[in-house]
Amino acid sequence: MNLSSRSARATSIGTPAPLTKSEFDWISRFLFERAGISLNSSKHALVMGRLDKRLRFRKLNNYSDYFKLLGTPGFEDETTMAIDLLTTNETYFFRESKHFEFLSQQVFPQHKEARPFRIWSAASSSGEEAYSIAMTAAEFFAAGNWEVLGTDISTRVVDKAKCGLYPMAASEKIPRPLLRKYCLKGCDEYTDFFLIDRMLRAKVNFHVANLNQHLPDLGLFDVIFLRNVMIYFSHETKQKLVQRLVELLRPGGYFVISHSETLNGLNTPLTALSPSIYQYTQTRKDLR
Repeated sequence: MNLSSRSARATSIGTPAPLTKSEFDWISRFLFERAGISLNSSKHALVMGRLDKRLRFRKLNNYSDYFKLLGTPGFEDETTMAIDLLTTNETYFFRESKHFEFLSQQVFPQHKEARPFRIWSAASSSGEEAYSIAMTAAEFFAAGNWEVLGTDISTRVVDKAKCGLYPMAASEKIPRPLLRKYCLKGCDEYTDFFLIDRMLRAKVNFHVANLNQHLPDLGLFDVIFLRNVMIYFSHETKQKLVQRLVELLRPGGYFVISHSETLNGLNTPLTALSPSIYQYTQTRKDLR
């Protein structure tokens, strides 16, 4: 698509024209290059819905003019925001609850070492998954000998996760004993919100990270959660991603994906224990 040769197609001032196929193809390529995410044609309406407000904010009448800004020096914040809007996925507390039962019943009891037990929520979105892991760990490791890392490509949701503030409706899936123990009900202007307890928040660190690019030195993990993200990746991208993450998994550690995903067809050192739960059964000499 030639982004410099189009005139406004808006039906009225301030109302962006519909996203064309060539524009959708352009943003699909851009998002794949930046985040490894593949958008199929069914996401056409999603792209329009999520970027419409940005066009209105910029007072632009068509998506081509908006796309000219992305990747352009001086518009780094806009580029980041567009990627944020297009890569943020739905999440909620204790999603696919059997994974947390697996942690508390089978994984945590095996940990006999003095070092902290480390869990990585690799696509943590706005933090619900990471805090669900943290509540589960806090119930088992009374001494606090554990830590959780949450990473996401979206700076916006990482900032939200760090705050630990959620609308009260988001508490529906949290078991009542854990809700009472680890969540504080808001008051005054925060009446309809709850806050993750400060002590629990202190055990969870959040950072911005693009899983499809070079990762910083994060150390090794006993469990890696990579749920509800690979459904947007091509086979080749998934292969490279899993290989990259497994390098940060301790031998004997666990790799957890969502029930809607699979590692079938990928060349990995992981052994399937049950649907969506895998174990790294090889040994490694370079333990850190």
